[in-house]
Amino acid sequence: MTQLALVIDLNVCVGCHACVTSCKEWNTSGPAGAMSDDNPYDKDPTGTFFNRVQTYEIGTFPKTETLHFPKSCLHCEDAPCVPVCPTGASYKREEDGIVLVNYDKCIGCKYCSWACPYGAREFDEHQKVMKKCTLCVDRIYDESLPENERKPACVMSCPTSARLFGDVHDSESEVSIAIRENAGYQLMPEWGTNPSNHYLPRRKTKLHYHEDELQRADNPLNKEHSVDPVDAPTLDDSTSW
Repeated sequence: MTQLALVIDLNVCVGCHACVTSCKEWNTSGPAGAMSDDNPYDKDPTGTFFNRVQTYEIGTFPKTETLHFPKSCLHCEDAPCVPVCPTGASYKREEDGIVLVNYDKCIGCKYCSWACPYGAREFDEHQKVMKKCTLCVDRIYDESLPENERKPACVMSCPTSARLFGDVHDSESEVSIAIRENAGYQLMPEWGTNPSNHYLPRRKTKLHYHEDELQRADNPLNKEHSVDPVDAPTLDDSTSW
């Protein structure tokens, strides 16, 4: 059985959000749209997204690192969102393993969002239905596109090739080889959902600092380098009018 999925390389993801914006653009204009935003520039922006990038700081100063963690629907092989749906709106396709939502059947009860342990479901406040990543199902089977472009929008837009797409059940596929050779792992496997999407771990880098490197040369609190504003040259002194 084919199981299409994403493999995300955390070692090369730079958190540029290209995957977020390209996903938003493609799906807004497609059958999954519209995906409108409410207060996109205010303090608490809200809206419907299929893909989000969460950023974390790891470690303790001065040995800290930044981790960018993209997350979307994981298209679980034993998807808990499917059996709880009272109308059958949430379903898993047999031919490729993609989990989808039939908007015509969805009543917006949010049972699927409660069942999903990954928080991957989004409620559209305008259409009053639940939405989620579709793996760009309308794009990957579009024969009008060149074969090398029949991939999810997020995969096509990633500038660092941090996102791979393919059949994780095919042992010779690009994604299966990446998982096997780079110790790819599933997110929260203890839930027993068997998520199809995998992550490739970050390679740990030992950072070495000398104490002098932690002191700013232009530290304004360092009185040895401070300039008395009274004695400092004025604009009139340094400018010829």
